[in-house]
Amino acid sequence: MKNVIGSLKSGDWRALLACFLYFDTGFTVWVLYGPLAPFIGKSVAMTQAEQGFLVAVPVLSAAILRVTLGNLYQSANGKRIALFGVALSAIPTIVLPLLPFVPSYTLLLVLGVFLGMGGASFSVALPMAGSNYPPKVQGLVLGLAAAGNIGAVLDGFLFPQLATHFGWQVAAGGALPLLAIAGLALLFWANDAGLKSGSAVRAFGSFAITLAGLIVLVLLVEAGLFGPGKTGVLLLPVIGALLAIAVLPKRYRAVLAERDTWVIMLVYSVTFGGFVGMSSYVTLLLTNLYQMPKIEAGLFMALLAATGAMVRPLGGLIADKVSGVRALTILLAVISIADFVFAAAMPSLAGGIALLLCLYVAFGLGNGATFQLVPHRWAGRTGLLSGIVGAAGGIGGFYLPVVMGIARESTGSYQMGFATFGVVAGCGFLAIVALRRPWMAWSMQTSIVHATE
Repeated sequence: MKNVIGSLKSGDWRALLACFLYFDTGFTVWVLYGPLAPFIGKSVAMTQAEQGFLVAVPVLSAAILRVTLGNLYQSANGKRIALFGVALSAIPTIVLPLLPFVPSYTLLLVLGVFLGMGGASFSVALPMAGSNYPPKVQGLVLGLAAAGNIGAVLDGFLFPQLATHFGWQVAAGGALPLLAIAGLALLFWANDAGLKSGSAVRAFGSFAITLAGLIVLVLLVEAGLFGPGKTGVLLLPVIGALLAIAVLPKRYRAVLAERDTWVIMLVYSVTFGGFVGMSSYVTLLLTNLYQMPKIEAGLFMALLAATGAMVRPLGGLIADKVSGVRALTILLAVISIADFVFAAAMPSLAGGIALLLCLYVAFGLGNGATFQLVPHRWAGRTGLLSGIVGAAGGIGGFYLPVVMGIARESTGSYQMGFATFGVVAGCGFLAIVALRRPWMAWSMQTSIVHATE
């Protein structure tokens, strides 16, 4: 504990707290549709696949926006970007309670894009927090900043209760006071000590194009213009990612030519993608698979999210000690095995909750371990890499509820959904094992250098 306190005192703890609150409330807004989905489904007609798409749109929006928001952070003051992000993510929490009618499915999809701004806070909150601390404590600091994903706990506890008593549209406004608290913390405490380069005007233009393009793409997919049925939904992340990459400066796109970038993206699509995707869908999973009452399902969502969020700093701390490479080797194996066991057994409620808890612990530890590696491997480019790697995590989180919804609608079971993600986690495990020697070489060399600072 003394070591942890000493580490926090080695930098600006108020700035770290502001970043935590920014990401925490952003995460709460980001997965807002998850606990409200069973309530929305009572007033807006949707198929199982459409429900999966609805809760996945904010996840995808955050994933794509993280790329250009990370690029914007590289060239502009992070505090201002964060305040701008809070304002955009507040739009759905203002609009939904004020509407005198039940919104259409199309309008909900558009508002879902703005909810994604909450999750996009990741590519600003993490590098801004890390910029206030020395390299040797980056695993712990980034783990604490990213523990803001505990905001999903508030979703499970707060919004089903509000929706039961006041209706789901009014319940959405419950996130507005939380965003106000984050905004005040950023205004008075946030500090960005990161190095800046490039044109802020061009970076903002790239972000604006991406945001507008995402809205258009979601509407085109919903209209069936990218193919009938599920084809357009499955293509949407690819098209959105290409859009974000196309508007990046050429010198930043070069990072995508590096092998290590793609491997860390795959890993994070499993760990963080699993966390946010399951947090978005688990309420529907519990109500559909186990006929659990909506409020109880929300409470279980809160329990699972709290578990994954609380262990994330521990994952970073462990990775600081043994390296993220060793930690991820074990954690990816655990995730893959748990997914396959769920798919093979389709367990009872007690067994299902136990497996989900196991998955969330591995997700949280894996998230912390992954980002312990990023500032060491890509020093000076953490804002950009946070955006790109975070985008990969968000895309993984998009596909999870979409594939789960498709599996349920097509086969009447979630087996194929869990099996699919077991295979993806297994691929991540094999990639880490294959690269273990070169990755250990640079990660251990970095640790030795930091130990002498």
